[in-house]
Amino acid sequence: MRITIAGKIGSGKSTVSKELSKITGYTVYSSGTFFRETAKKMGMSIEDFNIYSETHPEADYYTDETQKALMMQNDNIIVEGRLAGWISYMNGITAFRVFLYATYYTRLVRFAGRENIDIDSARSLMDKRERSEKERYRKLYGIDIDDLSIYDIVVNTEFMKPNEIAVHIANRIDEMSRKEIFTPRLS
Repeated sequence: MRITIAGKIGSGKSTVSKELSKITGYTVYSSGTFFRETAKKMGMSIEDFNIYSETHPEADYYTDETQKALMMQNDNIIVEGRLAGWISYMNGITAFRVFLYATYYTRLVRFAGRENIDIDSARSLMDKRERSEKERYRKLYGIDIDDLSIYDIVVNTEFMKPNEIAVHIANRIDEMSRKEIFTPRLS
């Protein structure tokens, strides 16, 4: 089964994906890591690469086409990234779509810690990046990334540990797959 893990910056996508991989044995593909590596190869920070992507849609298309190809070629994979659920949805790829939620402040604290920067700097960077991505995805694909209707489950990551969230997701997949009426959303 393909699993997509989406969410905003600091929601826990990478951490939960790794924990879910331990349970399922599935390989994790991180579009965020891929995007960061591409930025690094081009000699840019992630912020500069986001700005670059605003006028060079091929940067997003390359990342998104890679996600799409991986999902089409692999059944047992976890694809993690802000657009992972949307990529599967828009392309009619069967997947269990997960959206991880956390409040703005929680995400801000996590982001500041991950980037080793102060809260004010984190706020500025996170806000700028999220605005840029929301607008780019609307222009490129005509989607509203805040529309959660395509997801099979939305999980609040604030009050559970990453391994508990992974177990919750795995249990939900198991529970839903046992029901005769459940079919992961195709489109």
